[in-house]
Amino acid sequence: MATHAKAQPGALACMDLDSDRRWSYSEFDAAINQVVHWLIERLGQQSGARIATVARNKAEILLLNFACERAGAIFVPLNWRLSIAELDQLIVDAEPAFIFHDDEFKLPQCSAHVCQLSELTELSQHYPVEPAVSARRECDQPVLLLYTSGTSGNPKGVMISESNIFWSHINFNLGNGVSSQSVFLCDMPLFHTAGLITNARAPLLAGGSVLVSSGFDATQTLLRLADKQLAVTHYFSVPQMAQMLWNNPDFTPEKLQGLQVYATGGAPNPGAQIERFVRAGIPMSDGFGMTETCSNFGMPVGDGDRLIAKAGSCGLPYISLQVRIVNEEGAPVKAGEVGEMWLKGPSIASGYWNKPDMSEQAFVDGWFKTGDIARMDADGFYYIVDRMKDMFISGGENVYPAEVEAAISHLASVAEVAVVGVADPTWGEKGVAFIVCVPGYSITESEVRSHCEARMAKFKVPKDIVLVTEIPRTGTGKAIKASLVERAKRL
Repeated sequence: MATHAKAQPGALACMDLDSDRRWSYSEFDAAINQVVHWLIERLGQQSGARIATVARNKAEILLLNFACERAGAIFVPLNWRLSIAELDQLIVDAEPAFIFHDDEFKLPQCSAHVCQLSELTELSQHYPVEPAVSARRECDQPVLLLYTSGTSGNPKGVMISESNIFWSHINFNLGNGVSSQSVFLCDMPLFHTAGLITNARAPLLAGGSVLVSSGFDATQTLLRLADKQLAVTHYFSVPQMAQMLWNNPDFTPEKLQGLQVYATGGAPNPGAQIERFVRAGIPMSDGFGMTETCSNFGMPVGDGDRLIAKAGSCGLPYISLQVRIVNEEGAPVKAGEVGEMWLKGPSIASGYWNKPDMSEQAFVDGWFKTGDIARMDADGFYYIVDRMKDMFISGGENVYPAEVEAAISHLASVAEVAVVGVADPTWGEKGVAFIVCVPGYSITESEVRSHCEARMAKFKVPKDIVLVTEIPRTGTGKAIKASLVERAKRL
C-alpha cells in the first residue's frame, strides 16, 4: 500500500459503493496511518492484541485490517450472521481488546472496548498521516485470525501471517491476470478469506482498485458488473451466487461479458454451470482455497475450449504450491485415483488459535491435511471430489455427494441441490437429495432419478428426493449439511 501511495498516489485504491466514498492510494495510505497511531496510543507497539469487527462490508474494514498489521495487532473479522451465543464463543476464544461493529448487530457481554465501525475515521482523523515508528513483527507471525465456517464442527481460528497473505496474493494474481489496471467488485463477506484476502486485498497488492459493496444482491450486482463507468474486470463468488445471477430475471450474458475473469470457489462449481457461463462468453474459472491455505488452484482463463473440456476441475496448482493426493496410510496414489489432498507452500497457515492438538493433527511437517477427497487427471488438473466427512457408504460402495450434486445440476429446472447420506436399514446409508427449483419451473422425483440413472451407477442415485424452497447455507454460501442430515432423518 505504501509503495503504491508513492508510485501512483492519485490512482483509485478503494471505493465504498454504498456511500460513494473514494480513496486514492495516497489518501488510503494516510488514513491507515492515522488509525495506526490511534491503535498504538491505546495498545502500544507490537502488542499482538486482537481487534475484532462485527459489521457488513465497508471500506473501514480494510483500513482497520491494514492498520492492525502496521501497529503489530491481530485483526479478527467475525461473521455478523452468527447468533449471540455463537459470537460469544468466538469472542471468548479470541479475547479482543476492541470490537468495532455496526449498530444493527447485538454483541454478547464481554470485556472488550466496543466502538461503532462507522466512527473509525472520526476517531482517528486528528492523528498524523505520516507513518508511525515501525511496529511490524516478523512476516511469519500471525496478523489475521479468520474463523472457519463451522460446517464440519466448531469454528476454529486460523492464524494467518503476512507472508501467507502475500503468497496468496501472488498465487491468485499471477493465475488470474491481475494488474494495476484491474478493478474488483467485492461483495463477498470480508470476514471470509475469499472476501478479505482474494477479493479485496489481492488487487491492492497489484495496484488495482477494489469496489466494496455491503453484500451480494443479484439484481444490484448485475447492474454493477454491467456498468461501463465502474468497468469491473474481475469478480469472485461462490457457485450459488453465480446460479442466482444466471436465474435473475434481469440477467443477460452481455452484462457479464466485460469481465476478464469470473472466479468461483468456496464449494465445488458444477461442470454444467461452468460450461453454461463459458459458452455464453463469460470466462468462468473455478478454483480452490481454504481458510487454512488461502488461494491454491485456478483454471487457465485464456483458453475457453479448455475451460469447457475441464469443466468441474478446480484447475492447476498455483506457482508456490506443492500437492499430494494420498491414501489412508498417507502414501501417494496414482493419477485418476482418489485420496485426501495435502498441500504445502508459503500460503499455508501455521495452525489454529488456542488449539495446539488440532494444529498438530492437521499441520504435519509443513503439509496441511485438507480433509478433501480429490483426484488428479493425466493432464495435471485437479478435481475436488468431496469432503471426507460428507462421503457415505451405500451398499458397500463409497458415494461422494458432490458428484451426485454435479449430475443433478445439469437439469435446467434445478436451481440448487444438496445431497447428504443418512442411516438406512437396507443399504447401511442412503442418499437424500434436497432440490430447489428455478422459479417458474417444477420437477418430479422420477425425472431426477431417470436423469441420475443415465449418468451414474445405481448405488449413487439418491433414494429420497425432497423439493424445498431453500437450502440452509453459511454466510459464505456453503450448504449446512448437518441441518439437512437432521431433516433427512425425520423423513
